Amino acid sequence: MANAVGKRTQRVLIAADKFKGSLTAVQVAERVTAGLRRVAPSVEVEALPVADGGDGTVDAAVAAGFERREVRVAGPLGNEVTAAFALRDDTAVVEMAEASGLQRLPAGVFAPLTASTYGSGELLRAALDAGARTIVFGVGGSATTDGGAGMLSALGARFLDADGEPVSPGGGGLADLASADLSDLDPRLAQVELVLASDVDNPLTGPKGAPAVYGPQKGAAPDDVEALDEALANYAKTLESAIGPKAAEYAASPGAGAAGGIGYGALIVGARFRPGIEVMLDVLGFAAALDRADLVITGEGSLDEQTLHGKAPAGVAAAARAEGKEVVAVCGRLALQPEALGRAGIRRAYPLTDAEPDVAKCIADAGPILERVAESIARDFLS
Repeated sequence: MANAVGKRTQRVLIAADKFKGSLTAVQVAERVTAGLRRVAPSVEVEALPVADGGDGTVDAAVAAGFERREVRVAGPLGNEVTAAFALRDDTAVVEMAEASGLQRLPAGVFAPLTASTYGSGELLRAALDAGARTIVFGVGGSATTDGGAGMLSALGARFLDADGEPVSPGGGGLADLASADLSDLDPRLAQVELVLASDVDNPLTGPKGAPAVYGPQKGAAPDDVEALDEALANYAKTLESAIGPKAAEYAASPGAGAAGGIGYGALIVGARFRPGIEVMLDVLGFAAALDRADLVITGEGSLDEQTLHGKAPAGVAAAARAEGKEVVAVCGRLALQPEALGRAGIRRAYPLTDAEPDVAKCIADAGPILERVAESIARDFLS
């Protein structure tokens, strides 16, 4: 049947994020496509997996035609890991979670005071070595709260204690920081466009800062949160002595507190902050794909209040609504009322729990259940 506006939809764009813990964004697109085509075999489907700067950002870029590059770097605990970035022409997409993310920690292990972003700096250096002139630096999903000090160290900065010795890795070590020397930073940083892509706009410290808001997610107890906040405040004050008042301005800037404060380190070396999903839609060529579509299907694992504040589905829906395109969403869990969805530009949401009320089964069998949900979308909008 025709949809509510009397128009037969034949071209569908799937621009969904991952279902964290169940399906990658690529798998979401594959399963939705399979479900749609069971009901509407002739439908034209274009898949453009999306991400908002957090984990999965490199995979989304690779799915859009970027080349995957792998490099050995330091993980958050200093052990060597294989991390990837994406490259197309002279544009690189670097995802800090590839090197310094929670997924790089052993199961059940947290290191809120000692986890370092050194490997993220090594990833940025690898992108520079590959000839990147524009670097989209996606931050999120971090295991770290070191204000980007580890990243800056990998790029040539030196952070010393009162005895002139390097401070210990991680945010905890910054309590001993007495001086900072940025004179040997990689000079190529001044010659590239570095875009800080994040879905959070927290400052570095304070009640809305990185330790207070995100520290507990990384295993920080209340005493750890207090210690990290004081250490990062000392870090910012020391950098102010080294490079002047702009260091204090950056600490209070939106995005400074992203990914345990790595946003602050990125701002220090000249990054420009932009909402992650906006950056990624530009990089992935979303506008052209949207122009070809009649119906857009977006989504992520949980559609909730956080979705409305810079997450991928909200960004996709806003861009689609601006072009007059109809949007529906798929999700594992739905915690938004229809009114909130409508304000975000989403006509209707299809949670897995509508097809399978058992949440545990939804997580374990997300792929097949998502195909059934996609069949419902096809019956409502395509058949």
